[in-house]
Amino acid sequence: GEVYTNKTLNTVTGAVDEVVIQAAEGDDVAQTVAVMGGEDWEMWVDALLGAGLLAEGARTVAYSYIGPELTWPIYKNGTIGRAKEDLERAQAALDVKLAPISGKAWVSVNKALVTQASSAIPVVPLYIALLYKVMKAAGNHEDTIEQMDRLLRERIYNNQPLPDDAGRIRIDDWEMAAAIQGLVARRWEEVSTENLAELADFEGYQASFLRLFGFGMDGVDYSAETDTSVGVPSLA
Repeated sequence: GEVYTNKTLNTVTGAVDEVVIQAAEGDDVAQTVAVMGGEDWEMWVDALLGAGLLAEGARTVAYSYIGPELTWPIYKNGTIGRAKEDLERAQAALDVKLAPISGKAWVSVNKALVTQASSAIPVVPLYIALLYKVMKAAGNHEDTIEQMDRLLRERIYNNQPLPDDAGRIRIDDWEMAAAIQGLVARRWEEVSTENLAELADFEGYQASFLRLFGFGMDGVDYSAETDTSVGVPSLA
């Protein structure tokens, strides 16, 4: 790989900064593939098949992401991208294993969302904040639950998966629409700390991030004193 430099977002302060990311080295790729690749998916399905626990026609889905070119150096073309390639390898292998029970394995390429993983990847949080602003204005923003509902309701259980040329289900179709990506790309070139609130949905990004950990609830005073030494009667 190569050293990569681009904009990123400090999700605490709202500052748009420059980040320099060093190329992967040593066993970085192998470790990422081990954590985010398809091996554990295969192991689970192998175990369930071996125990006779999968019903006729069972379906299994793994989630992936591709995104626009501006994220590729850090995602698709980076160590994470290698792990996603391994996920697709596993999908093809599982298809063969599930064939005797008329089963099917899918890889679903999903929309960019605020998750614990995505929030830790440089560059990506700024892209997501810009994307949220554009998609909310367009009226087609989906959060996690809405996206999974569409995947299951319209693709998996409606027997209309509409796979791409690589056999993947594309639930990122609304994100990757030309009109959406064109506006995000233009705003990416323009965005700075000073105009972040105008061009991006930083407030929405932060709210989604806080919800991951159970915070950001209306009506809760997070500055109030808290007694952390509360006994649990059933454990007394």
